[in-house]
Amino acid sequence: MNRHQLPVLNGRVAESSIYADGTRKKIEPAPVHGRFDRARHVVFSVLVAIWVLLPIVPINGHPALFLDVEHRRFFVFGGTFTPQDFWLVFFLATGVGFGLVYATAVLGRVWCGWACPQTVFTEAFFRPIERLTKKRHWLRHLLFFVIAAGIAHVFVAYFVSVRALWAMMWSSPAQHPEAFAWMLALTGLFYGNFAFFREQLCVVLCPYGRLQSVLLDDDSLVIAYDEKRGEPRGKKGQTEGDCVDCRRCVVVCPTGIDIRNGLQMDCIACTACIDACDEIMDKLDRPRGLIKYQHGKILRPRVILYSVLMVIGAVVFFFATRTRTDFEATLLRQPGAPFVRDESGIRNGFVVHVANKTASPKTYLLEPEAEGGTQYVLPIASVEVAAMSDARVPVFVTAPSDLHGKPKVRIRVRSGEEARVVEAVFLGGT
Repeated sequence: MNRHQLPVLNGRVAESSIYADGTRKKIEPAPVHGRFDRARHVVFSVLVAIWVLLPIVPINGHPALFLDVEHRRFFVFGGTFTPQDFWLVFFLATGVGFGLVYATAVLGRVWCGWACPQTVFTEAFFRPIERLTKKRHWLRHLLFFVIAAGIAHVFVAYFVSVRALWAMMWSSPAQHPEAFAWMLALTGLFYGNFAFFREQLCVVLCPYGRLQSVLLDDDSLVIAYDEKRGEPRGKKGQTEGDCVDCRRCVVVCPTGIDIRNGLQMDCIACTACIDACDEIMDKLDRPRGLIKYQHGKILRPRVILYSVLMVIGAVVFFFATRTRTDFEATLLRQPGAPFVRDESGIRNGFVVHVANKTASPKTYLLEPEAEGGTQYVLPIASVEVAAMSDARVPVFVTAPSDLHGKPKVRIRVRSGEEARVVEAVFLGGT
């Protein structure tokens, strides 16, 4: 098969950004203007603004979203989290994944066409620059590199804070080699992706695109061509169909498909073909909607099942987070011999480990709960722990030499109204 010859769908050549032999066809979609294009750019502006402001706008004294990996502190919309809260990532990851599946079943590929960073950055920044600098390639790629560097800097700000990033930008790269290396790597990655790779990420690499055959069903919201109204296609006045075969819907498509061949995996539901076709229909004084959003039943078994599962997941997440406390406390056995026998009795050594998970210093009271004749020696009954830090307090527990059984060693750790009881087993009894 010739490299320019593509497979056939519904008796017509199925166009794409990839030839039959796997080589790439360069896609330069024509500009399009219309109601969906305007709406998408409003959404893009809001999403970009949120993305830029999240590491800047403070909530409770810290950025709204700040993942301080170096100090193992994570600030999320006013909440403070530590590595001990990593189990919450399970709920976050599964929630995002399931939310995407749910949205796809109901709204089709709305994520791809309206909210995916690949689409947002390409259409908001790189595509307009490309059209404005059509004959000045050096300027185009210079601007591409600057925008890619800007995206990389904002991305890094989520991990080092805007203040620290600003200081790094005005200092020598040798003072912060790791951050500088990340900056270069991310800039190169973003530049290569948005300047050259583009739609191939959606068509070839993105696993979400590969899953469309199982995520969509006959009732999902999709962009569709009204074949009954449009066919037979041809020049105006020559056929009865409304489609004049102007191919405007093809030349504006960012993945190079012909939507008239039916729903295809390469379609990212960007709505460019809808605006393009509506523009032609307006000029021909024909009704809009030859290409349009189309869906079947909204309430159907799949959606009902997904809704039930989502509610269950939300309830489980709510009660799981209710068990989270502002501090962690554990009772650890000291290194060495598990117990010592002498004239005073049997002695066990422990360490109370207290981790403050809040963004302010806290004072913790340690209160032993004696059992089975045990006696506690607490060198420090009250310990102040700095914000997002921890402390270790030794504890010595003594029991009579004739101790029988293995009584529990319990210590209550209290801060304000919040308290936790940590325990371990006393060893050495008969």
